[in-house]
Amino acid sequence: MPKVLVLYYSQSGHTQKLAKLIARGIEEQGCEAVIRTVPGVSPKNEAVDSAIPESGDLYATKLDLIECDGLVVGSPTRFGNMAAALKYFIDGTSEIWMGGKLADKPVSFFTSTSSLHGGQESTLLSMMNPFLHHGMLVCGLPYSETELIHTESGGTPYGVSHWSGKDNDKSISDSEKALAIAQGKRIAKFTQLLA
Repeated sequence: MPKVLVLYYSQSGHTQKLAKLIARGIEEQGCEAVIRTVPGVSPKNEAVDSAIPESGDLYATKLDLIECDGLVVGSPTRFGNMAAALKYFIDGTSEIWMGGKLADKPVSFFTSTSSLHGGQESTLLSMMNPFLHHGMLVCGLPYSETELIHTESGGTPYGVSHWSGKDNDKSISDSEKALAIAQGKRIAKFTQLLA
């Protein structure tokens, strides 16, 4: 069974909820979803966190990347860009890049942000750049998913998004849920075709 890695960073839990919905779509399409997160970055110079988180999803390893047949990457928006913790993890993948281990595999992206116009699309685009360097095949979310036309919260053709509100008090809308599941199904479909 092809394996799709859902790799994300989340602080308030909204990006994590999107990851779970995307994973549901992946599994409904007949692939195995492997959900992994990355640790936060510390301003201290020494490692202080355990290698295994106290709760939630396991931390991703480079082996998780190498072994996946498809990849979905998610991050909250930070000034129109991905969060530093995810960028830090990605920056450590040069040996995978040099070996071409991710080349020709499908990849898609998702994000959440506290303001409706807080850079959702630029964050999704910023996450694409390193994976284009890895030779991955970007899989967006087409307008044949009609929720993209009707959503009044998150959702873009670059990948699903969620508008969490300035106090992170907005639940994932029905449109955002439908788009997340659809994105999971779509990446799984292309993973099956390419695996």
